Amino acid sequence: MKSVSGKDLARALEKNGWRLLRVQGSHHIYGKAGVEARISVPIHSSATLKRGLLYHLLQVADLQEDDV
Repeated sequence: MKSVSGKDLARALEKNGWRLLRVQGSHHIYGKAGVEARISVPIHSSATLKRGLLYHLLQVADLQEDDV
């Protein structure tokens, strides 16, 4: 799995219909119409997301690694 920053993941979410609901500290909370789940993306400058967290967020968002 490639390394992806929180900013990159946030951009990919927005391209796929997710919208920013609120910002709480350094975490951006995204939601999508018709989906109950909320996604909390940590935005820590250009730091990459850990592999397990990235995998989980992609599963919840129903995205593939190639979408990021």
